[in-house]
Amino acid sequence: MYSTKSWFITGASKGFGLSLVKQLLAAGHQVAATSRRLADLVSAVGEPSANFLPIEVNLADEDSVGCALHQTKKAFGRIDVVINNAGYGIGGSIEELTDQETRASFDVNVFGTLNVIRNVMPYMRKQQSGHIINISSIAGIAPATGWAIYAATKFSVIGLSEVLAADVKEFGVKVTVVAPGAFRTSFLTPDSLIIAKNPIDDYKDVRETHTRYLKMDGSQAGDPEKAAAAIINVAGEENPPLYLLLGGDAYDRAMDKLNKLEKEFKFNEDLSRSMAYSA
Repeated sequence: MYSTKSWFITGASKGFGLSLVKQLLAAGHQVAATSRRLADLVSAVGEPSANFLPIEVNLADEDSVGCALHQTKKAFGRIDVVINNAGYGIGGSIEELTDQETRASFDVNVFGTLNVIRNVMPYMRKQQSGHIINISSIAGIAPATGWAIYAATKFSVIGLSEVLAADVKEFGVKVTVVAPGAFRTSFLTPDSLIIAKNPIDDYKDVRETHTRYLKMDGSQAGDPEKAAAAIINVAGEENPPLYLLLGGDAYDRAMDKLNKLEKEFKFNEDLSRSMAYSA
């Protein structure tokens, strides 16, 4: 179905990342996997081997990221596929979340992704091939109440992916941005989700939304093993899609957003077109 490749995957000690690593190793691929804690990777996957390179990385530190990619290239000779999977959720209104909490979220969810792309592109440009897969979220397309900062980070990932795809096409490098819905991972647990430490009582709708999402933990419809398999298959396609929606909920929310955008844009069409200088 697809040839053996060399992969670099961030956030690989749990969730989609872990499922991807295990499936890829089982299929005989070479995998460099990163985590904030090396011990977590080794515990989840196993000891380093000829095909498995676990690396402790601080994604917010460009030197740490550059070193990890250099190790991967040295170990495997090339880097065929990068999956920017690392990230975490953050809930709260903009007013409730501190500047520090907000910037920390962008450091991992956005700037960590940029650090990987910036440092892997020299290798991919030289080999005139590669595939960068950025994991966003349906929240980056159709956000829900109470998740403004999380949505902002995931909107960013979608936006940068769209332009990146155009920028690197001439080098034979492909780009896919993945927008999953709700999957049965650890995403809704305290290890992957931060809720505003200083909630404001007035934000009743935000609290209700958070309560509803947290109750969903363990009962999400999405199977992460199926999601991982879908991502791997996309990486094997000659002409992979730029956008990949995963989950029926993601598809429905995206299409609903598309319909709403069309109505909003058309509502002011006459005004939009009236901005030119008069003849």
